[in-house]
Amino acid sequence: MIVNLVLLIVLGVLLLNIKTLQVSGVMDLGTNLLGGLYTNFEKMDRAHIITNIPVETTIPVKFDLQLNQNTNVILSQDVTITNALVTVNTGGLNITRALTTIVLPQGTNLPVVLNLTVPVDTTVPVVLNVPVDIPLEKTELHDPFLGLRNLVQPYYCMLKPDALTLDNRPACQ
Repeated sequence: MIVNLVLLIVLGVLLLNIKTLQVSGVMDLGTNLLGGLYTNFEKMDRAHIITNIPVETTIPVKFDLQLNQNTNVILSQDVTITNALVTVNTGGLNITRALTTIVLPQGTNLPVVLNLTVPVDTTVPVVLNVPVDIPLEKTELHDPFLGLRNLVQPYYCMLKPDALTLDNRPACQ
């Protein structure tokens, strides 16, 4: 019983002389520790995960491509056309719609109209980096960071009632 009474007296003396303890640095250690924890929990909640996510995949592509356009083709070899109707008008000779055989030489440029459907069935490789910026306060980590900060706050405010947040607002209310 006497030991308990002595401990209560010592505790009372310590509480009455808290200012003296602050000067000695004992309280500064607690303030710095709790202040550092509080500030770092606040910073962690405001942090962002910023990175690039590499994407390497293939995408299946399947569709019908409709073509309807004028273009020029170049013959890659001689082309023989049999039973072609030909009209020839020269100075002394006129032939109208006569059947003949014509040879178009390699390299001849022919204007044609392409009107067809081309089926497309392939895969396309995709390689890219997707930039990501995830604010941690918008994730499930927000609640644990806030909980840790709120756990430290009362003790920090007991030692430093004029403490400020990162926004220079009062941390102790």
